[in-house]
Amino acid sequence: MKLGYSTWGMPTVPIDTAISHIKSLGYDGIELTIIPRFTTELSTLDAAERSRIASLLKEHELALPAIAAHSSLLEIDPDAHAKNMWRLKGGVDLAVALAQGDALPAVNTTPGGKPEEWDTKKDFLAERVGELVDYGAANGVTIALEPHIGAIIDTPEKVLELLEIVNSPYLKVNFDISHFDIVGMPTEETVAALAAVSAHTHVKDQRGTAPDFEFLIPGEGTFDYVDYLKAMQAHGYDGFITAEVSFMVQAREDYDPLAAATLSYETLSKAFIDAGIERHF
Repeated sequence: MKLGYSTWGMPTVPIDTAISHIKSLGYDGIELTIIPRFTTELSTLDAAERSRIASLLKEHELALPAIAAHSSLLEIDPDAHAKNMWRLKGGVDLAVALAQGDALPAVNTTPGGKPEEWDTKKDFLAERVGELVDYGAANGVTIALEPHIGAIIDTPEKVLELLEIVNSPYLKVNFDISHFDIVGMPTEETVAALAAVSAHTHVKDQRGTAPDFEFLIPGEGTFDYVDYLKAMQAHGYDGFITAEVSFMVQAREDYDPLAAATLSYETLSKAFIDAGIERHF
């Protein structure tokens, strides 16, 4: 396994600064965020900027395991849906443009919707996901769908059912265990269910139980990363463990995006050592 950091926690940080800081800390890779309000929002990434970012990644020897393109797949308004699919399919094109060697980054997204809509909208969701997955497959890019608290897919069972319906090797999971931890699901249970079908991961820290919970920076809470890493290894996961800092944390008046990346690295790199797991490249 390897250790990554998502620029989700760095919406206003120039990509040059982000890449330099993430590399200086010792991370092995970076997830690039392309949604609105970010310095790397998709519409700002013309051919010259894509070439420049690819060169920066190569210069700093940072892998690009994923692109965060989170956009709802359940918008009913045609214009809103078209805009979301533009971003998601654009994420696929960006994955091809920025690929470091033969490894193409996954494109991550949450599904949108609400948990109670699953029975009535899962086939509609599968159709939308299938269109995106077909586009990804044509370009050799995997779509990684993230189960998320409050979304239509909020349990391992739902995402596994969707994988079965769509039935494509280019649809995998972006496994963010925090969304299961805050509802009291044991680490072993969720890892056993999802590790084998995950293309990428997110880890945060967290406190409390939904609905009374708080997302935190890795190291601020009590989540057992050593146990988690050992479980992921035992269940065959061999990709990136990527730290993500939530918007909840970013809303703090004193939020420092560079300090958050530093604390995350200190916490997670130590967890790798304590788990006896060697990061490899």
